[in-house]
This record gives sequence, C-alpha cells and structure tokens, in this order.
Amino acid sequence: MSTPITIRPLRPEDKDQWAALWTAYLTFYETSRPAALYDTYFDRLIGTDPQDYSALVAEQDGKLVGLAHYLFHRHGWSVENVCYLQDLYATPDTRGTGVGRALIESVYGVADTAGAANVYWLTQEFNTTARQLYDRIGTKTPFIKYSRS
Repeated sequence: MSTPITIRPLRPEDKDQWAALWTAYLTFYETSRPAALYDTYFDRLIGTDPQDYSALVAEQDGKLVGLAHYLFHRHGWSVENVCYLQDLYATPDTRGTGVGRALIESVYGVADTAGAANVYWLTQEFNTTARQLYDRIGTKTPFIKYSRS
C-alpha cells in the first residue's frame, strides 16, 4: 500500500526528479524547452524573490509524483495581487488519486495566506481528464486566450 501524498515546497535536492516531471509535463503539451532553460526556471522556482515563481510538489513514497508552479502578480481589477497557477502536472499513474486536487488546493491555501484576490489557470481544450477535476474545483470562464504570432 502506498503512503499518503505529501504536498510541500520544492527543494534544491529535488532538481533531478523535478526535471523529469517538467519534461513529462512539456511532452504532454507537445512541446519542449532548451536544457539551459531548466536551470533558469528551477533557480526561479526555489529563489527568494517574491515576484518570481514558486513551486509545490507532491511526494509519495519518497518520489515526486506531481508539481504546481505559480506566481503572484498585480491585476487591474483588484487592489490585491492574483495568483496564476502556470504549470500543474501529476504522473499518469497517480491521476485520479487526488494528486492534482491536493496541489491545486495547496496553491489555494498559499494564495489565501498571501491575501490574493483570485487563483486562475489555463489548460488546453483537449485536456479532458484534468478538466473533469477543474470543473469541480474551479469556475470555467468565457475568456479565450490569444498570443502574439
């Protein structure tokens, strides 16, 4: 029987396991990033700059099985900062076991402690498995994302 999932901040000694999770996350979204970016992103995730990224990981039986990367930023519609949950990933063998929910709810907790007005995230339309969870713990908005070509 597996031990319970623990959600905790990312630590420097997690780098190799984190890199494997982030690679799998990028692969799921059919993209990749240069190796040099891994070092930069990891340094930002474990840094102390409050304007930078932060990360939580899900650990089970001594192994990382999920990640959540988030950041706080100003928003024109509120005095308080908002929290953007940029990356969320659970290993395929843990999907449906509560890893994603635990990570999102932990980000909610961090955002509440920081006094953030909202937590939001994006996903691709085809991510139907994750969207089943998102529909239960969040509100789908009518916004469509555009990006510079």
